[in-house]
Amino acid sequence: MREVYVAGIGITSFTRLEYPLIEIAAYPALMALRDSSLDKIDHLYVANMGAGRLNHQTGLASAVVDNLSLTPAGADGIENGPASGASAIKQGFLAVASGMHDVVMVIGAEKMREVNNLEATEFVATLTHPLAEYIYGVTLPSLAGMFTRLYMEKYGVTSRHLAMVAVKNHANAMLNPFAHLHEPITIEGILDSPEAATNNPFVADPLRFFDCCPVSDGAACLILTSAEVARKCGRPMVRLAGVGQATDTHAVHDRKDPTELLAVREAARQSFAMAKLKPTDVNVAELHDAFTILEIAESEEVGFFPKGQGHIALEKGLTKLGGQLPINTSGGLKAKGHPVGATGVGQAHEIVQQLRGEADKRQVKNAKIGFTCNFGGFGNNVVCLTFVREN
Repeated sequence: MREVYVAGIGITSFTRLEYPLIEIAAYPALMALRDSSLDKIDHLYVANMGAGRLNHQTGLASAVVDNLSLTPAGADGIENGPASGASAIKQGFLAVASGMHDVVMVIGAEKMREVNNLEATEFVATLTHPLAEYIYGVTLPSLAGMFTRLYMEKYGVTSRHLAMVAVKNHANAMLNPFAHLHEPITIEGILDSPEAATNNPFVADPLRFFDCCPVSDGAACLILTSAEVARKCGRPMVRLAGVGQATDTHAVHDRKDPTELLAVREAARQSFAMAKLKPTDVNVAELHDAFTILEIAESEEVGFFPKGQGHIALEKGLTKLGGQLPINTSGGLKAKGHPVGATGVGQAHEIVQQLRGEADKRQVKNAKIGFTCNFGGFGNNVVCLTFVREN
């Protein structure tokens, strides 16, 4: 296979956007074309989960390629729940690595705030098992709440640890102009003060309001190319060195141990093996923290910390900016936002910025190797990516 490089990137704010979905998708694509100095592509992949249901828009990839005047380039839509973004990057990687195409554009886009939060929660709940979970009212927050309670009982994680993740990621988001939540928070304010019960109510016990990501609109774009094309673009040479994907049982109750995220573990193993790297080589990571507990659990499953020690690493400050391994420097899903189809591409955008040295006040010093984990469903379809800066 050929080596694959990121030649251009672009992103919108992850927030409420008062534009049609097709325009939201096109904006970061124009940024990425400008960033790469390219004016045409061979193929386009568009990651999206909800356009048909939320926005009454189907055939999004065809609409976007025409809107960008990039015809006759091929165009495909990719839907894999919240892992759609990284799944689309995987398809782009394969197209370039195989030699089928030299220049591939990958866009992740979602307009979720077309509906209210309750409708958005119900829409995302369609990810659950249709006969064993969804018909009984299971939602992603309810699964996360039960997972959190089990994790607390098994490993000693506390509500204070969850709050520490939220505080850290909100602080990082304050340094990211594209983040959804520019709102600093404190442990006292969301957990200890007399107002905490009102300001930070339970959503799915033991998860509270500030343990959950917001509902966001937004889009992000990567342009993937061969080495020959990337060198001509003149940007720092960031290589997509490892791709891994794995699945677990659809229904969470079918898992032998629900606290084991086996798809995360296997996808990370594959990604590191392809890149010929180890978890200890990583300088910066974006993990899928739709709920605060997931940052802790994923940090263990991908191999950054021993099982049951993620919250201890958090306590020690290892995962904050300036720590040994900064995690979710963008603010993560928790504060950067979570437009589901765009999230995986947004994670990759942050890592490429970090490896290029373009992350401004949230820049990780000497970042050369970055990693993303894009978590679909409740861990039943996961894609992990490893990026390497080469010059």
